[in-house]
Amino acid sequence: MRRSAFDDRADDDTEPGRPPLSNATRAAWLRLIRSENVGPVTFRQLVDHFGSAVAALEALPDLARRGGARARIRVASEAEVAEELATARALGAHFVAMGEPDYPVRLAVIEGPPPILAVKGGSGVCRRPAVAIVGARNASLAGRKFAGQMARGLGLAGFVVASGLARGIDAAAHEASLDTGTIAVFAGGLDRLYPPENENLAARIVATGGALVSEMPFGWEPRARDFPRRNRLISGLALGVVVIEAAARSGSLHTARFAAEQGREVFAVPGSPLDPRTEGTNDLIRNGATLVAAPEHVIEALAPILGQAPPPSQVSEGAGDDLDRPTDASDLARRVVLEALGPTPVGVDEILRATGVRTGELQLILMELAIAGRLERHAGGRVSLLP
Repeated sequence: MRRSAFDDRADDDTEPGRPPLSNATRAAWLRLIRSENVGPVTFRQLVDHFGSAVAALEALPDLARRGGARARIRVASEAEVAEELATARALGAHFVAMGEPDYPVRLAVIEGPPPILAVKGGSGVCRRPAVAIVGARNASLAGRKFAGQMARGLGLAGFVVASGLARGIDAAAHEASLDTGTIAVFAGGLDRLYPPENENLAARIVATGGALVSEMPFGWEPRARDFPRRNRLISGLALGVVVIEAAARSGSLHTARFAAEQGREVFAVPGSPLDPRTEGTNDLIRNGATLVAAPEHVIEALAPILGQAPPPSQVSEGAGDDLDRPTDASDLARRVVLEALGPTPVGVDEILRATGVRTGELQLILMELAIAGRLERHAGGRVSLLP
């Protein structure tokens, strides 16, 4: 049976059963995830299928061609990755891969976790139970004060506070949890702080043993579409999310939605119906979120699950060699799968039932379409075809 690339670790194991990646494997992982059209789900499928990131990198051009790519896709070069690794070292950051001891335990079990994270600061906080606190950027004075009270109370109870380093509620939560542990998740690269006014706060997070975390490359300027992706990580690494002041269309509501999809607890602080900044939080409560008015309410709700370990991450690549792992798919299989796909998201099981293709063939075809930039992935493992 082929040895898993997720298990391709350095020989100088530092922890039994969970040693770090070798330098060569870490570089290959970075090359693969930084290549065009390779997201977390496709990354995992590629390494599962080909047995290693190196083999997957070699296969990318052919996969894209078979998937119908109109142009040659960009595969991250060794020089690009070497430059990113050097940038990380110069900034005092490092990379933590899925399966390594410092990778956030809860994040590892969400659908499509980032295979590798850039971390600056004390990555030990990533091993501790966390609660996310998010809310309005234009928060009221009362909202910022309560965010601080919530963060301090949770910190004293042993929780790390996670947030997005934004203005308002996020900044207040980080500020109040500096002494007990806080994690700030970036939408861009770790060298592209947003907003710039929180540069001093970010430095203090690192200085007090907290961590700055990003799945994006160094040098990546955050765009509007990158913030929902960041919010998904904030909820993913936490046991629950506390929302304080969120307007009806607030990004904080995206974080709450991601939390619900990931099986996390969703808490909301009620507010005046006359304040538009609390319309979103009041709606969350009306739709089933737990109303909280003190840190003790969150602590009490999380107590039953605090000692429960999440299910183990599936990181044994190559374990399916004796299963349905074709090296190619038939033209007929490609044609019927393409006919079954459209702009409306459908589940993989639905495609299997409708087409009759083998599971391995379908996974390979979906991989080809993803690498070619023709497939969009949705929550719940659903997929759709891009025009």
